[in-house]
Amino acid sequence: MDLTAVAKPCSFGDKGTSDVVLRLRNSEGRPEWFYSHSSVLVSKSGFFADRLSNPGSGSCIEIHCSDSTYDHHVNLLRLLYLPTNSLLDSLDSVQSALGVLPLAIAFRCENITNCCIQYLEAVPWEDKEEEQIVKEVLKLGPVAMPILARIQPVDLSATKSVFISAVRFATSIGGSCPPFGDELKTSAQEQVEFMLGGDEDTPLVTADDEVKSVVKSGLSQVCSLFENELSSFLLVPDITAETAETRILQCLSDVEWMCNILPRMDLMKDFVCSWGEMSRKILEIVEDKKLDNAMWVLKVKLIEVTGKVLEAVGYGNVILPAPCRVQLLKTWLPYIRKIKPLLDAKADEDTDFPYKMDEDLCQSIEGAIVSLVLALPSNDQADILSDWMKTEQLKYPDLSEAFEVWCYRTKSAKRRLMEGLDRVGNTTISL
Repeated sequence: MDLTAVAKPCSFGDKGTSDVVLRLRNSEGRPEWFYSHSSVLVSKSGFFADRLSNPGSGSCIEIHCSDSTYDHHVNLLRLLYLPTNSLLDSLDSVQSALGVLPLAIAFRCENITNCCIQYLEAVPWEDKEEEQIVKEVLKLGPVAMPILARIQPVDLSATKSVFISAVRFATSIGGSCPPFGDELKTSAQEQVEFMLGGDEDTPLVTADDEVKSVVKSGLSQVCSLFENELSSFLLVPDITAETAETRILQCLSDVEWMCNILPRMDLMKDFVCSWGEMSRKILEIVEDKKLDNAMWVLKVKLIEVTGKVLEAVGYGNVILPAPCRVQLLKTWLPYIRKIKPLLDAKADEDTDFPYKMDEDLCQSIEGAIVSLVLALPSNDQADILSDWMKTEQLKYPDLSEAFEVWCYRTKSAKRRLMEGLDRVGNTTISL
């Protein structure tokens, strides 16, 4: 066979001009014949060039393929007949390109391989397709790795830069970006939470001083916005104005979001301190007579956020001096004691009343308060327990467990004191 002859125009499957027959077994197991041309096969495929250069190869080449790759083999043979500048346009789906690519590599079809890689690297992928692409590309080795460029890990500085930008959007540092400010902020908050998920690079990013500084600035920003919106609320002529209420709840939602992410960055203490600093002002506004029968959702949300603060302090995740812990309890305990029966009464009056402290929330807050009380100095415990027993609302939060422990400790302390005095007295006599 003269492989040096000038190639004449020919088309795939043209029996009249064919000098090579390729035999594939189709999906039904029967052999199928494809009339081809040595000039095309040799110029486009290293595999066929080697095969046809063998004098004993003959004019018939059998190609073994599985049922699942049969169509891709046929597609590859058709692509061999296309001009190089038309290959990209002929690829019409991720599945077809992904099916042809390993065959193009195996048959050493350089142009088709490059076009498949270029196509897969550029087009959008669906989630299921991405999983399949990763799986297949990893089998193909370095030649196909450019396809995975979009999902390769980025370096730490790039991750840090994106994280800081997301935090800025999420906390409105520098102001919102109308007309898509709220949507961008919500999306940024979701992505910050996702980036804080378990990952080997996450601790490196969150430990960075610049990142922590930006996050702390974000915390200050959202707390300030919430405090300002709440302060201006009482000045609104119509206290039930939906727009003003929506703004306040959005600001509180941002505060709650910060409360949820800061523990993952070991910054919960910053949140607890910020919440403690603005608690008195928050309660002064919320307990204003104008809000006696309004903003129930706000009142419940405040308790939910406070519950997380009480848990963090009560269970020792955030370490504060005793005076700060006492102040936290004395600020919020009376409010929780007051609001719980009001919410229950509302729910009893109206079965559709949606704002109520659910059982899990009640139990978690009560447990945190008991733990917090028991970790205080004895005199502070006595002060809080005495105040608790003077109120009508003994049922919630129930501090009887803390009271029992205090009584036991008091007797034990007195006994230890007397025993100590006896030892001191005996020592003096013996001298």
